[in-house]
Amino acid sequence: MTCNHNHEHADCIVNVPIFSNLTCEESLEVALITSAKIMDKNEFVYMAGDQGGKMFVIHKGSVKVFRINPNGKEQVIRIAGPGDFLGELSLFASSSHTDNAQVLEKCTMCIVDGEKLKELMGKYSSIAFKVMSELSKRLEKAENLIEEISLTDVEQRLARALLNQADDKGKIVLNMTKGDFASSLAMSQETLSRKLTAFQSQGLIKLQGHKTIYILDKEALEEETLL
Repeated sequence: MTCNHNHEHADCIVNVPIFSNLTCEESLEVALITSAKIMDKNEFVYMAGDQGGKMFVIHKGSVKVFRINPNGKEQVIRIAGPGDFLGELSLFASSSHTDNAQVLEKCTMCIVDGEKLKELMGKYSSIAFKVMSELSKRLEKAENLIEEISLTDVEQRLARALLNQADDKGKIVLNMTKGDFASSLAMSQETLSRKLTAFQSQGLIKLQGHKTIYILDKEALEEETLL
């Protein structure tokens, strides 16, 4: 259905997956409880300990969600892009944030009033089910990562990550720093660099600059996942 959105924040939510099945009237109701904010690279959307109560939806740009352990080591939880939402755990648990969200690329954020959103979720079950579906996917990814850390070595985790992120031509363009990439795989940046260099020496991949990787031998890399 094509809607003529006149509200200033309508464009901010119209392409968000959790709002994709709403009618024009329902979309407008969400827009009325939404504000927009432009955030620059490295700016924090929120930090651990900040009061919750809002849902942050990315309209443009990307955000790194991470935690800091007691030893000061950063653990990347996920990289969020356009259409993804943040801050929902504090929203539904009525607590402060337990993670940090930092802008990687200049963002346009849609900030949705939490209490009013929960009222709309009660009114429109499609929103509630879409949020639950997304949270279920995140839980599954977290459980899969825990399983991988417990049952696989670093070569297997890296090989699987490269295969999963490659396009049809075997090209990977990292949307994060190598430090963040290493953290998302539960390994140190030094270990990641050593393993990437080893894969390149074996003729499995080719490294180009800081962000681009080419898979040269997909079958051999797939064998690495089975070791």
